[in-house]
Amino acid sequence: MSKTWSNLTAADLGRAIGKGSINPVELAEFFLDKAATHPLAPRIFARMSATRARGEAMGAAARAKAGLRRGLLDGVPLSWKDLFDTAGLETEAGSALLKGRVPAQDAAVLAQATREGTVCLGKTHMSELAFSGLGLNPVTATPPCINDETAVSGGSSSGAAASVAYGLAPAAIGSDTGGSVRIPAAWNDLVGLKTSAGRLPLTGTVPLCERFDTIGPLAHSVEDCAHLLAVLEGRRPADLDGASLSSARLLVLETVALDDLRNRPAQGFEDALSRLSRAGATLTRFRHPGVTEAMALAGVLFTAEAYAIWSSTIEAAPEKMFPRILERFRAGAGVRAMDYIAGWRRLEVLRAEWAAVTAGYDAVLLPTSPILPPQAERLMTDNDYYVTENLLALRNTRIGNMMGLCALTLPTSQPSCGISLMAAPGQEERLLRLGLAAEHALR
Repeated sequence: MSKTWSNLTAADLGRAIGKGSINPVELAEFFLDKAATHPLAPRIFARMSATRARGEAMGAAARAKAGLRRGLLDGVPLSWKDLFDTAGLETEAGSALLKGRVPAQDAAVLAQATREGTVCLGKTHMSELAFSGLGLNPVTATPPCINDETAVSGGSSSGAAASVAYGLAPAAIGSDTGGSVRIPAAWNDLVGLKTSAGRLPLTGTVPLCERFDTIGPLAHSVEDCAHLLAVLEGRRPADLDGASLSSARLLVLETVALDDLRNRPAQGFEDALSRLSRAGATLTRFRHPGVTEAMALAGVLFTAEAYAIWSSTIEAAPEKMFPRILERFRAGAGVRAMDYIAGWRRLEVLRAEWAAVTAGYDAVLLPTSPILPPQAERLMTDNDYYVTENLLALRNTRIGNMMGLCALTLPTSQPSCGISLMAAPGQEERLLRLGLAAEHALR
């Protein structure tokens, strides 16, 4: 039976615990052993929290035996991106700048998930300080892509995605500032949820750009993401019963999102649109010039805030950083305060215009990424290749961050090619219902 555990969704594992067919202690040991013996695990996990996992699993087992489970995912193991503080265990955010940093308390979302009974397996590798969508990190480790071990897995939640895709964890928790949940989820054929800014507390989470930083799950299914969101905030999960596309009105964004689209992502996207249409959704293609203007503001807003947060730490030991990431942070040094403030004021206007244009629709669709996972070795040796792929990797996902939306990426018929559904901020429950219906149509 245990041989199939890595193929089950987190929700399926939770149901099996509830039925008594899986013991949480045995489940935790299964995943801990797999992480200890899998040849790629050192490139995926930064460190394990075995003692903690065993203790939490014992508590879950006792609750299950007593009929006192706290929810569907009580006793289910999760991996955590290495920017969520873990009490007594290093949290280094993929950077030598933070080597040996040991927090005294758990991040707020980890503490909440622990209260809900989930089991913390360990911390996953990530892009340095979360400032890259590629997942390339020569400072610590570069996790592999499930469809090509020589390719990057997407960032910055690179190890989070790989831990789930390679069956080393049932689900993972990552963060998304410009696409850092959705890109690795898409490139590893997973479901990834970017929550609305402010929905989940960032307390105890190593920051990148706090006005854009969000937290979200990476998993095998939409159902898993719904239950993981509930676990992270201590609420009831979204009601997914009866989800349907029969009356769904969907917009297909053509501005920016379809530019320079590579063949396979284009094939996956168009096939997905056809399947959604056949399932009853009404699709309308549209262009919106505000997207182009918003994207032009991204460089100012992201780099200025990131460098403001990290400049003193970086400049104390810049030689410890991957030069590519160092260069990106330092780009924020030249941003004038008036340009940053003017940029945010203009973005708020653009967000309001977007909300007005899309108000009559259930979601906006676009390819999650216009490219496939790049080759890790070539990224290190070919400057032009690095620049091109790095610019394109997060381009589409960043639209959701700039417009302040929640978003969900689903796998398509093409490996490492996702389709994203974006909805208004605070509409995660409606988005998850729509996503479940879309997931069924795309299978």
